[in-house]
This record gives sequence, C-alpha cells and structure tokens, in this order.
Amino acid sequence: SDVYKRQGINAEYMGYCENRKMIRAITKLTGPQGSRMFSAARDYDLAIIGGGPGGYVAAIKAAQKGLKTICIEKRGALGGTCLNVGCIPSKALLNSTNSYKHAKHLFPKLGIKTGNLGYDIKQIMKQKEEAVTGLTKGIETLFKKNKVDYAKGTGSFCSKNEIDVKLNDGKQDKIRAKNIIIATGSDVSPLPGEPLKIDEKIVVSSTGALSLKEVPKKMIVIGAGVIGLELGSVYQGLGTEVTVVEYMDKVMPFADGEVSTFMQKYFTKEGFKFLMGHKVVGGSVGENSAKVIVENNKTGEKKEYQADIVLVATGRRPYTAALKASDFGVKMDKQGRIEINDHLQTSVPGVWAIGDVVRGAMLAHKAEEEGIACVENILGEHGHVNYNAIPGVIYTHPEVAFVGKTEEELKKENVAYNRGFFPMMGNSRARAMHDAEGFIKVLADKKTDKILGVHMISSVAGEAIAEAVLAIEYGASSEDVGRTCHAHPTMSEAVKEACLAAHGKPIHFQSLTFTQKHYLSYICLLYTSDAADDTPCVDLGGRR
Repeated sequence: SDVYKRQGINAEYMGYCENRKMIRAITKLTGPQGSRMFSAARDYDLAIIGGGPGGYVAAIKAAQKGLKTICIEKRGALGGTCLNVGCIPSKALLNSTNSYKHAKHLFPKLGIKTGNLGYDIKQIMKQKEEAVTGLTKGIETLFKKNKVDYAKGTGSFCSKNEIDVKLNDGKQDKIRAKNIIIATGSDVSPLPGEPLKIDEKIVVSSTGALSLKEVPKKMIVIGAGVIGLELGSVYQGLGTEVTVVEYMDKVMPFADGEVSTFMQKYFTKEGFKFLMGHKVVGGSVGENSAKVIVENNKTGEKKEYQADIVLVATGRRPYTAALKASDFGVKMDKQGRIEINDHLQTSVPGVWAIGDVVRGAMLAHKAEEEGIACVENILGEHGHVNYNAIPGVIYTHPEVAFVGKTEEELKKENVAYNRGFFPMMGNSRARAMHDAEGFIKVLADKKTDKILGVHMISSVAGEAIAEAVLAIEYGASSEDVGRTCHAHPTMSEAVKEACLAAHGKPIHFQSLTFTQKHYLSYICLLYTSDAADDTPCVDLGGRR
C-alpha cells in the first residue's frame, strides 16, 4: 500500500488487485513518470490536454483549489511552444545578440576595452538550451509539489468526457474527467499556397531558426510581425544581411501607426532591408541556399532574391486536428478555432478551451490568465479576463510594448482623446546609459481622462508596460499616474511624464509651437534619407 501511494496510484484501483500476482502485474505497467495502463479509465475532476502556458498554469491552479487534476502533453517537456521553441529560447538568443552589439558599439563609448571581439554560435545555442531545460524541469517540479498527475503523450477525445492517450512510450491510457480543458496551442502557418515548403534546413519556421548551426550571410524573413522582427534581429545583430518581405504596407501591422513608423526607420538604420507591400509567389530550394520570387502588390512587378536561410514568419494557426473534439460536438469557427462563450465554455457541457485554440491574441500570458479564469469558472467562482488589459511586447532592441487602444482604433470608433507624448531622450537615466531610443505615448479619454491606451518604445518597454496595464485594469486616469511619485532616476519616469503630457504638460520636455514643428519636420526630411513627404520622422503633435 505504501509503495502504491508513493507512485501516485489511486487507492480505488487497489480493489482490482485480488492477490499478490495481480499487484505485481500492475506494478510492471507503472511507467517512470507515473503513466499507467489500465483496462478501465482513470477518473479525474479535471483533465487538461496541453502543457503549455495556459495548460500547466490551469493544472497547478486547479490542484491548488483541491481538484484531482491530470495534464496531458505530447512534447515530453512542459511549457509548450513558448518555453521550448518560442518565447524563452528566442529571448535567450536576443540577449546574446544584444550583449554582443553592446560590446561592439557601446563599450568603447563607455571606456571599456575588449580586445578582439567575436562570438561562438555553438555556445550561444548551448546556453539557450540550458535555459529551456532548466525551466521545463522546473514546471515538472511544480507539478509534483502541487500533486498534478502528468501524462506524456497525445490526447484525443473518445467520448464527451473521456480521453484516449497514446503515451510516448508506446502504451495506451484512458482518462475520464468531469471537466476537460483544451489547451493544445498553435502551430506554424505555412505560406499561402506553399510556394516554398518549410524543411527546417534552408526554409525554416521559428523552430528551425532557433537552432541554426551557422550564422547565415543572407536571410530572407517573410513576415514583419513579432516573430520575424525578433528572430531577424538575432541574426542581423551577428552580421547577417536581413531582408524582410511584408504583405502589408507597414511593419507590425497590429501596432499603433506611430510606433510602426518609428520602428521601421530604426530597423532600416540598423541595416534591415524592407520590401513592403510584397508577397512571395514562388521560389526554389538548392543544397545550400534558396531563391525567393516576390511580387509587388500594386504594380505586379516580380523580382528574385537569394538567401542562405529563408524564415517563414507569417503567423500561427490553432492546433486542433488530432483532438477529434469536433466528432463529439465541439464547434469550430472558420479559422479552425474552438468556439467558446464569455466563460470559456465550448458547445459541449464540461468541455472548456483556452489559449491559442480560441479567439483573441496568441500570447502566452493571455493563455495563462484564461487558464486561471477557466478553473475558477469550473468551480463557480466567476473567473474573468479583461482582454483590454492584455499587453503585447516585441523583444527587439529597443523593445516595443503596448496595451489598450491605438490612435487608429480610437479615431475609427469616434472617441475623443488626449495624447501625451514623451521622448526617451528627455529621460535622465536613459541619457546617462546611452540608451535613449524611443518614446512613451499615452492616450486618455478627453472627457474623463481615463487611460485608454499606452504605447512605448524603450530598452525596458517590456517591463515598464506593467504599470500601464495596472492603470488600465483599475481604470486610472492619466492624472492619477502623473501624480504618482516615481523613483529618480529611472526609465519609468518617462511613463509619468507621458501621463503629465496627456493631462496637461510634461516637466522635462518642451512642447513645440506649430512653427517650430513645421521647421523641425523640414529639417528631419532633409537629414533622413529614406523619409517620404507623408512619413513623420519625429513626434509633431499629429501635424506636419
């Protein structure tokens, strides 16, 4: 009995064991991770398919609240795409690249001598893997501490409340649960029509780009979104010539227009080449390189480009195909996402869905919040997610972060607003650290002063955005934040100043008169070689 308790086998199954021979037979079927093979289904209060940010967080929260919980993950390592082949490894690589760039360009200015500077791509990849392994093992430890059962295998519905699990060791398991959460995440989207097929060697997805054995001389990135710009930055910082092909007319099409314009200019200055308003219509893959044919959306003109590596970064799609959930009544929308109501319930009672498989932004932290809210709803505790207070971050250097409405959205919705702007050049710590690229922009309701949106570009934007998220979550006004004491000198003072600008006037930045803005615009056009007449170079208060 003590042995079975240590191995986590539920006491109710002891009833099957009528003699010592049967006990020994079941013991042989007990895997090293506690995966077992019984003829009858194992019963749980909650079964979660998918061990990514949404799934594993929901599992831990459910166990903390007393639910008998199992998490099923096919990868064999917890954390999902984010931890294994997404957010975490990409940040590890970006950290290496940024450190190298600082040593190369900033250290001499700081008076630091480095001698012969170089990098070791094998070590860069090794430290990335060490970070990933350490974190995945950490989640397994959290599962054990919180008494969450963990099945390493692929789960699929065999009834509305039962899951067949094909274990990674070749065995089979069956789980019966009162509630099931689908948290299977997303997969890489191929190019429309697949003019180039991903082989993870020459034509790679984000997964392949995270494990290149050599730094390519030339790379074509298809897609100027989060993945394309982050991974493009990794290799551009190490010397790769990066060309970005984007179907839309601006980088980060989802971002505030002013942010998008600034970042495209910054990336261009860093050495990126952009083909905006273009699509990939063909290509071929050789032994060591690929040719890509792109077409101008307006003129139809086609050009051919060659690169050592082609990164397909055109987005992701929900991963639901192997679930067989639709066979038992779970409804899907036209994009292949699982349909849910405002409480994260699917069309089948007792079946719930969260994260990338449902509507909304495909973000790890959004999935985590939904995971917790879902468990609370299962328990009748009225879980809720404020989708207007979900931040987005792009971890380039400088970083881009935003929460709430963009100016374009407010104009489209006919919402009157005040705009507060503060450049990082006005921040004393940013200037002292020679790290003053970017700005903070606050959008507040013209009548109530309630903060509606915050957009920032800064080396610490990913951290500083938390203050803006909290402000929006609590319905703060720009005056509230502007009157809140911020430590000096800190980068976060720029948020305070932008809020002061939205409510009245900032302290450390002089608002320009119309004549001054007009003159400054002319000067910027003269000194910015890639500027067009309709392209703002700096903040001009919305006027040319």
